[in-house]
Amino acid sequence: MDVRRLPPERTRGAWARAGIATAHAARSVRREVTEGWAAARRAPRRTVATGTLAVVSAAALGLIPLLLLPPERPVLAVLEALFAGCLIPLRRYRPVVAVLGTGPLLVGPNVWVLALVPLIVVSATRRITPPRRAWLAAGTACAVTLVLTTAGSLIVPGPWLTDAVGNAVSAVLLVLLPALAGTLLGRRRPLVSLLRERNAYLEQARSLTAAAARMEERTRIAGEMHDLLGHRLSLISVHAGALEMAAARQAPPLAGQAELLRTTAGTAMEELRDILGLLRREEVASEPEAGRGTREDISALVAESRRAGVGVELVWSVPDTADPNPRTRQSLHRVVREGLTNVLKHASGAPTRVEVMEVSGTAGEIEVSVTNAAPGSDRHPQPGNRSGLVGLEERITLLGGSFMAGPLRDGGFRVAARLPSRPNGMPPLAVPPPPTNEPADGRTARTGTRPPLSTEVLTWPRVLGAGCAASLVILPTAAFLVVLLATAVLR
Repeated sequence: MDVRRLPPERTRGAWARAGIATAHAARSVRREVTEGWAAARRAPRRTVATGTLAVVSAAALGLIPLLLLPPERPVLAVLEALFAGCLIPLRRYRPVVAVLGTGPLLVGPNVWVLALVPLIVVSATRRITPPRRAWLAAGTACAVTLVLTTAGSLIVPGPWLTDAVGNAVSAVLLVLLPALAGTLLGRRRPLVSLLRERNAYLEQARSLTAAAARMEERTRIAGEMHDLLGHRLSLISVHAGALEMAAARQAPPLAGQAELLRTTAGTAMEELRDILGLLRREEVASEPEAGRGTREDISALVAESRRAGVGVELVWSVPDTADPNPRTRQSLHRVVREGLTNVLKHASGAPTRVEVMEVSGTAGEIEVSVTNAAPGSDRHPQPGNRSGLVGLEERITLLGGSFMAGPLRDGGFRVAARLPSRPNGMPPLAVPPPPTNEPADGRTARTGTRPPLSTEVLTWPRVLGAGCAASLVILPTAAFLVVLLATAVLR
């Protein structure tokens, strides 16, 4: 359309639309450059160094042979080599654009950059999801090759049919087959990730099964000891008390020995109870108890979490006169440590509140809770299996306390426990939910590990088959490149 023949109003409108389109294109390019530069600054140094080396190597592969074998159109060959070097970083951040950019490389005069085309296509298509997008990009690149071939034959007359057939063969062997290999490798990557996850799950299940078997055996041994020794030691203590009373009346010089016998039997009963408690609790005896669960210890845990980047507030309302049992203090330490660890792992940066208080109206009970708000949208929580919460619930139940862990309605999470100060077989007590931040579904969160993945989705033959099939598919491409480059050298 000749703008000069249009009326002034339409001419101004056409120029305005052209200006708007140019400004939009400039903004898009500037935005892409800004995002690419920001991604490069966030990337690790090793990744940046590897990408830079790849770009330089690609440019060298396309430029150095031109010094030995000058092409017919050297300027266009140099620009083609530089363009191929620009596609190297795009394969990671803009894979679809990288695949589309391989189309012009197939019709250029620089035959050496053809060795980069399958590498770019394989690396880009394995990052494109779903696979149909990769095939759409590869097909578009082939169509671009055909259009450029036709346009070149119109500008420079020549054997159009021969050029079209040659470029079509190049498109099939250098674009479509590498795209097939890339999609196979792209499917192999999640399978490998799933295989690693399944292996980790099986390892953890095996360790949990072994721990459960050990705990069951220890419980059986504790029951046998209680049945065999507890009754007899109780009889010895009762008879020693009767003997002490009789000796005090009939043989006062023997009263001291009778009292020693009674106290020794009582001490043996206390030691037997301690041993049975150690057998029924997992790994309690192996950890130091001195100083655990005190205000200084909990403050140290809070300070450590603050240094790790968690905003933690500590509320301690247990009077100094309270002297909990060492096992209670040990469990108190465990609850706070597990809660802060989960906050750091799943909701890093979320405001957190640690409360340790003495429950009013009860006979020596301590309630501890770790409550965090909802994590930010930019946070990527790490996966977990709740095994730590399961261990906490078992430990607190053995002490006669109660435990609750679950999500809140505002998106946060709460871990709470009520512990007896003197665990002497007290019955479990229900921990009431908070008045405003109770679990979203009104129930205690279920604990346990996830079920294993389906074997129909994840199998070794599928993982290995994807890699082997990709290697077999790329073999014709490699052979074609060898023949093509050898022909270019012999010419």
